[in-house]
Amino acid sequence: MARLSLLIDVTKCSGCHNCFLACRDEYYGNDYGSYSAPQPLEGQFWMQVKEIERGSYPKPKVDYLPIPCLHCEEAPCIAVALDDAVYRRDDGVVMIDPVRAKGQKAVVNACPYRVVFWNAELDIPQKCTLCAHMLDAGEKQPRCVEACPTGALVFGDLDDPNSEISKLVATLDTEALHPEYNTSPLVKYVGIPKRFVVGEVIRRDVPDECAEGVWVTLEGEGIRLETHTDNYGDFEFDGLEKNKDYRVNIECDGYASMIIEVFTHTDVDLGGIVLEPFD
Repeated sequence: MARLSLLIDVTKCSGCHNCFLACRDEYYGNDYGSYSAPQPLEGQFWMQVKEIERGSYPKPKVDYLPIPCLHCEEAPCIAVALDDAVYRRDDGVVMIDPVRAKGQKAVVNACPYRVVFWNAELDIPQKCTLCAHMLDAGEKQPRCVEACPTGALVFGDLDDPNSEISKLVATLDTEALHPEYNTSPLVKYVGIPKRFVVGEVIRRDVPDECAEGVWVTLEGEGIRLETHTDNYGDFEFDGLEKNKDYRVNIECDGYASMIIEVFTHTDVDLGGIVLEPFD
């Protein structure tokens, strides 16, 4: 038995779309028999790269989130399919049979991640197969992984403790995309974009001098994060949960400390925070 899957490190993704293009090159117009029917030119993204804009001027961020089929262990598409039209292979890969799935649009609607697509011309649902036809022919990894120039995509067997993906999952802080869907996806993520809090510290008596090295902590929701302002007086806390209360504490020798309450309904830019010197 095996559980073949991907580890996607969002922090390494540059948004080059090589994975998307490699997938399109492999599947557009190509019939792989029982593995997959030809992918149409438009309307399908078996590996999509979602651009996520965070924050606002003057401190915005842009992240790129690759999203293939997540090959869920509790796959809703399998649950709704008739006649075993959607099934899981012994290696964990979830497949759609292009013959038995004909007319079963419910398979598309069942996917909460919206990574199953409808081919109106062929009257079938389609999605990422992790390049199962290539793996069965002896290839070591899917086309998307081959094409990734930054190492953001890692492929392997989660049940093999010696595989690269297993070693990374054991050492990195991995997470599921939309865990609230309760589908137990095999595809793992690192660095899914969350909320961030930023600010700039200014000292009242020396406003033209950057306040470097000021001690800043953030507490709340059972965590405590610490940092120092950089040589521009800026600080940042990233990876925070949405819609949560946090406290930012700013301390600098010779100045009155400050505590600021923040709520992460959106990313928070505290702007210029002016510290008052002791008399």
